[in-house]
Amino acid sequence: MPDLTLWGLFVAASVVLLLTPGPAVLYIVARSVEQGRAAGLVSVLGIHLGTIVHITAAAVGLSALIVSSALAFSIVKYLGAAYLIWIGLRTLLAKELDPEAPVVPAESLHRVFRDGFVVNLFNPKTAIFFLAFLPQFVDPARGALHWQILILGLTFMGLGIVSDGIFALIAGAAGDFLRRNRRFLRLQRWFAGTSFIGLGVTAAFATRK
Repeated sequence: MPDLTLWGLFVAASVVLLLTPGPAVLYIVARSVEQGRAAGLVSVLGIHLGTIVHITAAAVGLSALIVSSALAFSIVKYLGAAYLIWIGLRTLLAKELDPEAPVVPAESLHRVFRDGFVVNLFNPKTAIFFLAFLPQFVDPARGALHWQILILGLTFMGLGIVSDGIFALIAGAAGDFLRRNRRFLRLQRWFAGTSFIGLGVTAAFATRK
């Protein structure tokens, strides 16, 4: 069990980090604006299923392998970037929407969930975060390191679900309003598609520090 003082500091630092939007938040916001709050919340669940994989990897040392191996890091980085870009292109090339339609046809929630999971699973910045950030709050004198990392990781995930859920609800509410605007219907695919492509390009240029 981590020291309670260190755990409290970790919670405070995590909240600050989570309130600073990154690729996962931008993905959730794009989905929420495009398809509504339900899709946004489902994307949150997909994102954090990917977080569970990173927590487990950090606990057993896989994150250290990814960061120390240029080949492994490159594979993870470019797979994630390619998937994001593919989502963006798929959105941009989708069938043209009827500008008179009051509701934008949504993708299945299963696909939204799957996309969120894959986006975060292949996000190298997440692996680096768990390798570089969590150890600062681990005390070897408190027992097995893997259990401390697991507790801290689950704490971060819980906080992330709450903060990302708030982002999804706010963006979904704004999306409901914007979807009543016919001009927005014409811009919606462009916004979502270019957002995903931009995230993919950003991930592709992620560097190891």
